[in-house]
Amino acid sequence: MSVTEPAPMQQIVPDACTTIENYPHEGILFYDVTTLFANAEVFKQCIDELARRFEGTYDVVAGVEARGFLLASALAYATGKGIMTVRKAGKLPRETFREEYSLEYGTAAVEIHCNDFPTGTRVLLLDDILATGGTLVAAAKLVERAQLQVAGIGVLLELDGLGGRTALESYHVESLSAVTE
Repeated sequence: MSVTEPAPMQQIVPDACTTIENYPHEGILFYDVTTLFANAEVFKQCIDELARRFEGTYDVVAGVEARGFLLASALAYATGKGIMTVRKAGKLPRETFREEYSLEYGTAAVEIHCNDFPTGTRVLLLDDILATGGTLVAAAKLVERAQLQVAGIGVLLELDGLGGRTALESYHVESLSAVTE
């Protein structure tokens, strides 16, 4: 009997997501990562792979609201690191740094608390999907405004062709998988 090698992350991640056509708008193929999170084995593989790819490069893990919180919490726990939350505007109770970014129709903003970490702390940003990169660019700017260092950016799935990688070209970006949009 032969031992079967596990499938590479490139295949595992999209296979573990549920794809929904025409959501939230006509012509959009939505990748729902909640089914990946529900699969304990695949979720663990993703966290282990993110830990491997960024080993020794960061002091704190930052999760971008909301699915990034799940990734950041799991990775921070697995590696014994602290965690930072990058929240939608108006959700944090203390003094914050705020960064606005463009959406398809309008703008949004994200915030982090001021002074939670010492100057120079290396921060690994995590989110579920990299599309246009707007949210992650805003999160990276927040980290830098707080005089912290962006150690890297990790995502489960990258949607090629939407410009996210280009928007983040000055950062070390690792995606566990990519699909062409």
